[in-house]
Amino acid sequence: MSTGITQVEVVWRLALACLLGGLIGLERESHRRPAGFRTHILVSVGSCLVMILSIHGFSEFTTVTRDPARLAAQVVSGIGFLGAGTIFREGLTVKGLTTAASLWVVAGIGLAVGSGAYLAATVTTAMVVAVLIVLDRVEKNLIYTKQNTLFVAASDKPGQLGAVATTLGRFGVSIKGVDMEFVEQDNEARIHLSLEVPSNVPREKLIEEISHLPGVHEVKYGH
Repeated sequence: MSTGITQVEVVWRLALACLLGGLIGLERESHRRPAGFRTHILVSVGSCLVMILSIHGFSEFTTVTRDPARLAAQVVSGIGFLGAGTIFREGLTVKGLTTAASLWVVAGIGLAVGSGAYLAATVTTAMVVAVLIVLDRVEKNLIYTKQNTLFVAASDKPGQLGAVATTLGRFGVSIKGVDMEFVEQDNEARIHLSLEVPSNVPREKLIEEISHLPGVHEVKYGH
């Protein structure tokens, strides 16, 4: 290791990266996300170590042209594979995008700490935690209502669920879950949809629009 950084400084940077990554990881862990407390710490500490080595680890090789940004760039691109593993499809919705983004940010925080940019890393951590906690509550309270359940009874024919989903999509309604059962004697599909509805969308309007779809026999909307 180069004399440009002491062993104490190395330990301090790794410890700070561990702390900052852990703060963001705790919030993700509280939501039971696939990448939680430990994963965020590992990403942050690993990125910090890579940055330290990139800047100070090869300084004794004076005949070699060094570019500290090269290893850092590999971290930024490589973290995409880890983030992709947290994204999954559940029903008609995609989940895990926020966790993937938080992993990407944590990698950047680790790189910042490894380069000695302590203020930037700390402020970024505070901002990310605020976004994840405060804006999550704002989003739930002001943008979306509580989850509701919509029951639709319709003719059992291809494309029926797609027509209902398309109608809901026009109103910005997010489908969180779908449960279907078929009644052969009535040739009827009974669909239970778990919805997250924007607060400015009237329930009566949703029922009216879906009721007008061809083949729909009954629509009930409740909690």
